[in-house]
Amino acid sequence: MKNIVKNLRLKRRGVALLAGMHFYGNPSTKLKIIGVTGTNGKTTTATLLYKIATALGYKAGLISTVENIIAGEEVPIPELAPQTTPDPIYLHKLLNEMVEKGCEYVFMEVSSHALDQSRVTGINFTGGIFTNLTHDHLDYHKTIENYFGAKKKFFHMLPPEAFALSNSDDDYGDAMLEHIHARKFTYGFNKFEDFHGEITKLDFNGLLLSINKEEVYSKLLGKFNAYNLLAVWSACKLLGFDMVKVKKVLKNIEPPRGRFEHFTSKNGVLAIVDYAHSPDSLEKILLAVQELKQKNGRIISIFGCGGDRDPFKRPIMGRLGASLSDIAIFTSDNPRSEDSEKIIEQMKSNLAPEDLKKVKTIVNRHEAILEGVKMAKRGDIILCAGKGHENYQEIKGVKSHFDDMEELQKSFRQK
Repeated sequence: MKNIVKNLRLKRRGVALLAGMHFYGNPSTKLKIIGVTGTNGKTTTATLLYKIATALGYKAGLISTVENIIAGEEVPIPELAPQTTPDPIYLHKLLNEMVEKGCEYVFMEVSSHALDQSRVTGINFTGGIFTNLTHDHLDYHKTIENYFGAKKKFFHMLPPEAFALSNSDDDYGDAMLEHIHARKFTYGFNKFEDFHGEITKLDFNGLLLSINKEEVYSKLLGKFNAYNLLAVWSACKLLGFDMVKVKKVLKNIEPPRGRFEHFTSKNGVLAIVDYAHSPDSLEKILLAVQELKQKNGRIISIFGCGGDRDPFKRPIMGRLGASLSDIAIFTSDNPRSEDSEKIIEQMKSNLAPEDLKKVKTIVNRHEAILEGVKMAKRGDIILCAGKGHENYQEIKGVKSHFDDMEELQKSFRQK
């Protein structure tokens, strides 16, 4: 079996090299490509960098979970291959189109699956960013060590002239930079880093950071976004961007779709949609929501766990969601071939008695959101987590249109 897997990976590596270096003329050598890897924050970091580069007048490309963009024009993500990082043939096709349309920079998410499957083999990266590493995708990688090893491959790929930028506050941040050839840089809030940040102000209006004693303001919310902003600022500095202009762009930049996307209802309820679908990301988003909560306000969380995916994170997410919310509504989230009720029972299996009292079970996600809206009062915060930018619900092999933001807005109109 090991030989079969090895041969399959060698074949994938061969396909990647053939696609990039021969058929498309190795387009990555004609671009400055920045890869972003980590469990959480990849989409936000890559998207912000793309928006900044575009605002500064550069032609740029974006390859992300949410969208692929070439010089301002969105390219549909293939329905049959909706990976965070595309297969090597389609990836090099995108890069070639970016070259043809005059792009100078490309900002792309680099997933652990892509690294393990050699999808980015042969790509010439100008820089790499590591955000964090937490419990996720263990249904595929089996162990956290394998997961880390997949991420580490990316930094071993970087050439000596490239930069490697790592979050030193993360448990794996320093190890990610060990024994690599690229130029090493760190960012964080807790230690002495190359790019040291301090949170000066954090509220519903946004974030005010001090980065190496430079004040930087953003409309983005939450401490987890402070890390994303610090990574973005650091990368812009390493790319030689005009930091005075970068600072101005950051003041008005919006988050990517489905990443802490929010609105306030007419009756004063803050509604948030976020892609958080791992224990760490759910915990961080709920802690960020707690920072925004008014004195007498409540947090109403609505979330589930995906089917045919890592079952071990379900009780962890259930416990985190219930303990950090005033009311937690457990519901479905792409159950796929599994039974939603059984998934929810697994989510409830590790709850303390006091947290179990706060949990409501509503399998139908539409009804769950509607119930959350009916319960919400002025000053409350509703968090719909897990789906973010996704506009579908997959049940028993059938994908039906479903958008958390649309459902929230519709439910408030009905209230």
